[in-house]
Amino acid sequence: MTGQQWWRGAVVYQVYPRSFLDTDGDGVGDLPGIVERLDYIASLGVDAIWVSPFFKSPMADFGYDIADYRDVDPLFGTLADFDQLLAQAHARGLKVMIDQVPSHCSTAHPWFVESRQDRDNPKADWFVWADARPDGSPPNNWLSIFGGVAWTWDPRRRQYYLHNFLSSQPQLNFHCAAVRAAQLDNLRFWLQRGVDGFRLDSINFPFHDAQLRDNPAKPVELRQGRGFSPDNPYAFQYHTYNNTRPENLGFLEDVRRLMDAYPDVAALGEISSDDSLATMTDYVQPHRLHMGYSFELLTDDGSPAHIRRTVEALESQLQDGWPCWAISNHDVQRAVTRWGGGAGGDALARQLVALVCSLRGSVCLYQGEELGLPEAEVPFEALQDPYGKAFWPTFKGRDGCRTPMPWTGGDNAGFSRARPWLPVAEAHRARNVQAQDADAASVLNAVRAFLRWRRTRPVLVAGSIRFLDAPASILAFVREHAGERVLVAFNLSGSSIEWTPRRDIALLDVPGIDAAVLHDGCLQFPPRGAAFARLA
Repeated sequence: MTGQQWWRGAVVYQVYPRSFLDTDGDGVGDLPGIVERLDYIASLGVDAIWVSPFFKSPMADFGYDIADYRDVDPLFGTLADFDQLLAQAHARGLKVMIDQVPSHCSTAHPWFVESRQDRDNPKADWFVWADARPDGSPPNNWLSIFGGVAWTWDPRRRQYYLHNFLSSQPQLNFHCAAVRAAQLDNLRFWLQRGVDGFRLDSINFPFHDAQLRDNPAKPVELRQGRGFSPDNPYAFQYHTYNNTRPENLGFLEDVRRLMDAYPDVAALGEISSDDSLATMTDYVQPHRLHMGYSFELLTDDGSPAHIRRTVEALESQLQDGWPCWAISNHDVQRAVTRWGGGAGGDALARQLVALVCSLRGSVCLYQGEELGLPEAEVPFEALQDPYGKAFWPTFKGRDGCRTPMPWTGGDNAGFSRARPWLPVAEAHRARNVQAQDADAASVLNAVRAFLRWRRTRPVLVAGSIRFLDAPASILAFVREHAGERVLVAFNLSGSSIEWTPRRDIALLDVPGIDAAVLHDGCLQFPPRGAAFARLA
């Protein structure tokens, strides 16, 4: 992907630095580790990397609690290491996107340290402070995603402060113009350093309702979405007032004006709201974010009906906006486990990468997807994620998708010469990069072959999408661009199936998939098979 708007149809490889490669022997991955493996990333055929937070942080939420937006935490290296990463990635034709967390920071950030001292200091209104109710209880009924009340009492100010996540992640007050300007300046710092874009964390969270009105209750049967189970009280409410406020649109336009001053950069928003598809429609516009992704394909439902319903719903609303799709990331159970239920193996792993890379839009692939890694089992005593500790055992947190990359079959899977911060899963060790690299039939080599082929097909990168009716286990759609029409179909079941499309087709020779065969106009799919065919 070169030239203007490289991000349209790009495949972005998400690197979770803590778990990618440790070069200094402390058991935690680092920026030099990413540099050391850039040739590997480039070999996949991806277009960009997204690097999860590496900024100075107490690491209560593993970097999403930022204490300095403009410096690298010593755990990961130095600014010079980041500059080297940027230069080396660019030398290999890879774009670099980095996480930014505008809505909240760490209680260790100097902004909050100053703000909490009293009610009259220069940063007194940089965070969301509110008086207690007459009985001393919190100002309203807002809840934290990580469980419990979203307010924490601070004795210095004798007020509550808001946090939508951990109590160590105070919410910034975006009604304050100085806060908005400061966060735009932080974006400018990295743009001037040469980054190609941002993944904007929880981008619908910056603004809150200035009147602090109570959120309405949600009916019991609707208490679901983004992995929230009924045992998490956050699912009990519509989050009408603590996020996704209309004022946020103006801030997104400010972000876009800033980014338009730099050549060929992009903003990818993470959007999680009560109606994420409608929010994406509002946020992903030519004068706002370049693209966005939500959690609709990060749920437990991987059926053809759900995928079609989700994509069609977004397509009907999005108009000029550009979507991005992901089926795995650092916050959810890995897709081969979540959608395969322990079955499917390599065929499922190959299929899922081909599927998400065939939808209209850009794609985020999470490290290890190219190896077909299942969710790791992490025992309670080894858990690091505060979210998992709070909701164990009904929800085991996010550690199972964050365990170290298995580079070899040796000690610590070649990730570190020290004990890793999370244990290496034995099921992952057998799927290590070294072994798969040497195996022509591996998931890794299938993914490489498919992504290289995809790059040669503008219809998959830039084409429109239209779904077709098919048997219940088959997801079928047509991609069309510049006069070329391609039928794409996936058998999402573990059984063989036949389907006769109502049109003349000619199968394409596509590497990296378990291909269907065509006999007398009938497509015969193996379990987890796929077909790409040119339409007459």
